[in-house]
Amino acid sequence: MSAQTVQSSSTNQPFSMKTIIAPLLAVIVGMIMVILDSTVVNVALSKFQEEFGSTLNTIQWTFTGYTLALSAVIPLAGWMTDKFGSKRIFMITIALFTLGSALCATAQTIDQLIIYRVIQGLGGGMVMPIGMAMIFRLAPPERRGSIMGMLGIPMLMAPALGPVLSGWLIENATWHWIFLINVPIGIAALLVGAKYLPIIAQGKAPALDILGMILAPIAFSSIAYGVSEGGRNSWSADQTIIALAVGGLALLIFIIVELRHRQPLLELRVFRSSDFTRGILLTWIVQIALFGAMILVPVYLQNVMQYSAFETGMIMLPQAIGSMIFMPIGGKLFDKIGARPLAIVGMLSVSGALYLLSGAQLDTPLSQILIPLFMVGSGMGLSMMSLNTHVLNAAPRHLVSRVTPLTTAAQQVVTSFAVAGLTGYLTTRTGDHMAQLGANGNPLEAMVSAFDDTFLLSMGLAFAGFALAFLLRKPKVESSSGLSSVADKPDPSAMMGH
Repeated sequence: MSAQTVQSSSTNQPFSMKTIIAPLLAVIVGMIMVILDSTVVNVALSKFQEEFGSTLNTIQWTFTGYTLALSAVIPLAGWMTDKFGSKRIFMITIALFTLGSALCATAQTIDQLIIYRVIQGLGGGMVMPIGMAMIFRLAPPERRGSIMGMLGIPMLMAPALGPVLSGWLIENATWHWIFLINVPIGIAALLVGAKYLPIIAQGKAPALDILGMILAPIAFSSIAYGVSEGGRNSWSADQTIIALAVGGLALLIFIIVELRHRQPLLELRVFRSSDFTRGILLTWIVQIALFGAMILVPVYLQNVMQYSAFETGMIMLPQAIGSMIFMPIGGKLFDKIGARPLAIVGMLSVSGALYLLSGAQLDTPLSQILIPLFMVGSGMGLSMMSLNTHVLNAAPRHLVSRVTPLTTAAQQVVTSFAVAGLTGYLTTRTGDHMAQLGANGNPLEAMVSAFDDTFLLSMGLAFAGFALAFLLRKPKVESSSGLSSVADKPDPSAMMGH
């Protein structure tokens, strides 16, 4: 085995970026693969409907099943890594996701595809929280911003590039390739990870929180499903109400159990830190505002302006470019000035972009959409990963492996709320404007006005985030000289066996 165990004793050898590049690459490749797959299937839903001759409600389970599987396993990531080691679990999840991708490409029926997508989700759910925790623990405090900024690039680029890749593959190849493309990427991630990911020394394995392990998947997956169904179909439907009720009750019991457990599955006591709480609240607002642009703009471009899926993906590229440019800049600035200035500037940029988008009309030039998209990407690049790093800095370092599943699971639910809430509001406002225009009104005009209203709502949320950003403080972070516990501070120079 080439990767040596990261010893529990630390040395005073200076940190070198060369020691973290290979592990960082392994995590980034894995994260790109998983996040990309969360978006490519959306573009292919109509193709699946044509291929399998099934209803849209059934086809949507290829997305819903994947999301529910993600939500179910994310809370288990902390305990699994504490018990079996972060490298081992990370490699297993990448392998499971790669296997699921290969199986998806061989699906002969819609039922098979849904089952294989669930396998993908079970593998992919732990990749992000485990990868973030590993890199955070390997990065010295004074370089965390820039290193986590590099890790954040796929988090913002992959959702924007997913529709482009999916649209191109569907138009120029077959739908099978949106899954087959993951196989060589997954194999590459496994090879790089096997050679370069460190084996971080584990402490004593925690006691198994059986009740938490049962309640967490029920709570998070039920809420995610209920919110998704409510936004897509009806909030008054029996299945929506039952899912939200079951999820809400399970979540309430789960919180009580976790707060009383000595070694909980998710460390909820971290919310006692006001810095952590303010940071996570702002992260949720940023998440909703981000999805306001990422979901609404593609729908607007395709349904109102009649662009194809591939053309829509190309138009969305400025957002990815803005993220790619400003994410590393935000990371380096975070190490010097903290998250507050970056969050203020970033959320102001996003607010301004959403305000500009709220004025879009049928004859709006494309340039007046591209510029706000670049502003959204730039604002997110400055603020998103800076806030995530701020949140992890605010948590005790020995709890990082339990905090990343907590934040990732919460963001999964918040994303479901954002998708359901914004699309539900868009539908409601479209009906209201259609009623105002009367029987002879133009449905496209009603839709444009509804989009304007929804962009304004997203802008209001982003501006609330801008205001909340002023309350952020820079958490006290242990220096590399040794304020953290010895067992929690790995020696970066011992990471690789070469």
